[in-house]
Amino acid sequence: MLTVWGAVALTVGTAAPVAAQPQTKVNPKDGLTYVMIPPGMFLMGCSQGDSECEPNEKMTRSVTITKGFWIGQTPVTQGAYMKVTGTNPSKFKGDDKLPVEKVDWTAAGKYCQQVDMRLPTEAEWEYAARGGKPGARYGELEAIAWYSKNAMGKTHDVGQKQPNAYGLYDMIGNVWQWTEDLMGSYDGAATVDPKGPADSFLAAYPDWGRFHPLRGGSWINDATLVRVSFRNYVEIGFRGGI
Repeated sequence: MLTVWGAVALTVGTAAPVAAQPQTKVNPKDGLTYVMIPPGMFLMGCSQGDSECEPNEKMTRSVTITKGFWIGQTPVTQGAYMKVTGTNPSKFKGDDKLPVEKVDWTAAGKYCQQVDMRLPTEAEWEYAARGGKPGARYGELEAIAWYSKNAMGKTHDVGQKQPNAYGLYDMIGNVWQWTEDLMGSYDGAATVDPKGPADSFLAAYPDWGRFHPLRGGSWINDATLVRVSFRNYVEIGFRGGI
């Protein structure tokens, strides 16, 4: 995952009925735990009953994920990032379990390659974040996320809040998370393994080719942005606003 606003951070992904005991593995290259997300179907976009959705979330679509994939159980930590890259660009430096931030999209992709992974697609990210739940959040906000009202103006060690049903922590709140795709619009049509906007969209709106979606919200954001369907977007060189 990679963040923006207060920090740009990173979650690595390569998300279905939820397994009772998710399959996990430790990646020896960064020392982090990864979770296997099984294939399945979900409704991507504005959650049922969510009155806070932005226009770019509202064209809900049915998405089929045909292959299982691995995704980080937590955002990438500063300890893991230092182990792999030898650097720590974070503003909020601290112990090894703080999430790394101030990482742009290119650096995030490079880290993923170095640990034999990749950034998740936007659809994979939302599927994994929901954990099989159709609501705007996978649990009660205070219990699952660091955001403006409880974060005390900073990031926090990963894995302290309650996980979703896949066993993933901090999928919303704490730090924004990069995805692989270019930013585009939903057209409401059912789709299989989507990987960003269609060529026809980019041809019609070429300026959108500069932007990638950020997901999850962060420590600095209010509850409106800390939802599984909320879509932020920035240029690839953006490393955070504070």
